Amino acid sequence: MCGRTACSLGADNLRRACAYRDRRGRRRQPEWIQAERYRPSYNKGPQSSGPVLLSRRHLQQDADSSERVLMDMRWGLVPSWFKKDDPSKMPFNTSNCRSDTMLKKSSYKGALLKGKRCVVLADGFYEWQQHSGGKQPYFIYFPQTKDAVAEGKEGDEEWRGWRLLTMAGIFDCWEPPAGGEMLYTYTIITVDASKDVSFIHHRMPAILDGDEAIRKWLDFAEVPVQEAVKLIQPTENIIFHPVSTFVNSVRNNTPECLAPIELGANKEVKATPSSKVMLSWLKNSQEGSPQKKENDLPRWTSQFIHSPSPKKTSADILQQWLGKEGEPAAKKRKA
Repeated sequence: MCGRTACSLGADNLRRACAYRDRRGRRRQPEWIQAERYRPSYNKGPQSSGPVLLSRRHLQQDADSSERVLMDMRWGLVPSWFKKDDPSKMPFNTSNCRSDTMLKKSSYKGALLKGKRCVVLADGFYEWQQHSGGKQPYFIYFPQTKDAVAEGKEGDEEWRGWRLLTMAGIFDCWEPPAGGEMLYTYTIITVDASKDVSFIHHRMPAILDGDEAIRKWLDFAEVPVQEAVKLIQPTENIIFHPVSTFVNSVRNNTPECLAPIELGANKEVKATPSSKVMLSWLKNSQEGSPQKKENDLPRWTSQFIHSPSPKKTSADILQQWLGKEGEPAAKKRKA
């Protein structure tokens, strides 16, 4: 399943990270629709709002269906046919939608057949592994390249920052019976977990790996639903690392939520390029990047670190956790 995500990029950088090529091969950035509503977060749960990509044609009938826009939508789909005056009165949970029943259940079937497909954006998602001592959270995300930087530089032709996780979703638009502002909501499609992460949970979000998959999922005018649903499959192209139970409370919204930790004092894990990118990313989030300041993201706190030195930055504390001789890695489970 997918019940918690992080999406910490500011609105401008999020737009740059979603650059794509349109039908004519031109490099484009999706236009934000009401960007002022978007709020970055390290710990986003259902009923909060989050960024999604969709085809502009959903909003403008004469638009090119390959053109993309960004919108901030509420997580938890409210079908257009819902008759009550309060969407919170939905009698069942619609934050996730199983791939094997999405064309059967009325909450999703109508929207899907009308082409209301979207891509849910995140740095990654959290999942909890059940064990005898309780639940251990993990942060799961795309592998990051060695030359990736925490922040892309303004003016760069291509985005060189964090590669966003792109999850297949369905959206709908609900109008209050008494009239009022339309409410856009979405659900994340889930599939059986891939082999590498099945030990954490038996379900995972349907991840669209690469711009061609994103293009086919979004372009409902060119790609019929029968063809699009073939994209909904588990992926092995993800990595993960354990994080602190600090993330368990959705009220906690700081970089600590996704910081790597070690499980077991004697466990040695080798560093990977992606874990090093994570370190750089977390360091940047503390040390006052323009993007973070612009969006008033929460600063690093030390609520679950015992007796930290007040002179140390978040990166120093993270290095202390990781140890001098190695860093806990974002890793894949060995077969």
